[in-house]
Amino acid sequence: MEEIKQIDVNRYFIYLGYNGKNYCGWQVQPNGVSVQQTLEEALFTLLRQPVSVTGAGRTDAGVHARTMVAHFDWAGPLDSLSLLAEKMNRVLPKDIAVYRIVPVRPDAHARFDATSRTYKYYVTTQKDPFTYDLTYKIHGSLDIEAMNRACQLLFEYIDFTSFSKLHTDVKTNNCRIMHACWTPEGTGWCFTITADRFLRNMVRAVVGTLLDVGRGKLSQEGLRQVIEAKDRCKAGTSVPGHALFLTDVTYPEEIFVINNK
Repeated sequence: MEEIKQIDVNRYFIYLGYNGKNYCGWQVQPNGVSVQQTLEEALFTLLRQPVSVTGAGRTDAGVHARTMVAHFDWAGPLDSLSLLAEKMNRVLPKDIAVYRIVPVRPDAHARFDATSRTYKYYVTTQKDPFTYDLTYKIHGSLDIEAMNRACQLLFEYIDFTSFSKLHTDVKTNNCRIMHACWTPEGTGWCFTITADRFLRNMVRAVVGTLLDVGRGKLSQEGLRQVIEAKDRCKAGTSVPGHALFLTDVTYPEEIFVINNK
């Protein structure tokens, strides 16, 4: 009886960026075009077989990513990962770009192995015809020093239920925030936040609440009460998604395979 040769299944990370304006978000949706779907269709076109990709997170509709990471499996070797990335860029639309594809261990996971994620949110007080769809225009001045003092409170907590979208399927609302601050950026400000994980809608809710601090509507103690209430209704309004960017996802070095092509 002829022995059946087993083909090894290899796993790869795709590093990519996208402008989320024309998408219903990262995850496949029944009534809209998603980034995940578009990426899978490009792989199917090139590899001639259905390929499922798993992302490091699920950005909402209209949210952008300067760096998103996703993994996929393929039975057998791929001749040239750099050539595959180049070919993907040829078939993908202009608002999605693949930076590189790298081999990882078979058990590496784009979502569960990520050690941190960083988001940036851009706010401006000036009308700009060139950046209006990438920044959130607000009226009036902001007390940035008060907002940065408020950021320090975020490091004292791990339960961020008050900033989470209601009725999600996660097992815990605990997150470890490592960095959070406002800095000048162009004609406005940029809020940068890094954590080991984020809840659905969390960054946009945090930004909206910090803007209330900057406008003098919420005190430092008031923010503390919002966090400790563990009630989404107590926090500020979520800001629009078009000014939010996923900018970095980090992983432990040991999950990567050295023979990168």
